Amino acid sequence: MSLQVLMIEDNEQNRYLLRFLLEKSGHKVDAANDGPSGIQQAQHSKPDVILLDIQLPTMHGYDVALALRQIPALAKTPIIAVTSYAMAGDRERALASGCNAYIEKPINPETFVADVERMVRELCL
Repeated sequence: MSLQVLMIEDNEQNRYLLRFLLEKSGHKVDAANDGPSGIQQAQHSKPDVILLDIQLPTMHGYDVALALRQIPALAKTPIIAVTSYAMAGDRERALASGCNAYIEKPINPETFVADVERMVRELCL
């Protein structure tokens, strides 16, 4: 399974690591470093999955997910929150905002790609 991935992540080191892991496994990766550019890029590229950081500059990730869900062409696109927000209620808030799944940072580089692939398979059944 080769996926077209859009990663919305403001941290350059995180973008580098996620891109490296995903591309090493044969996936195509586009990246945006803030919410507004991520929304615009998602409309243009129509990715198979969106990896969304929650703590973003200019527009919070929860608001990005809500905005993405208002775009008919993206309404069913899987959105996976990849975030360091790990307090009680953070997972539920991400899901309530329109994310379909949740991966805590720091990620496990050994399982990250398999986790994303499994989540996409489960979400697209």
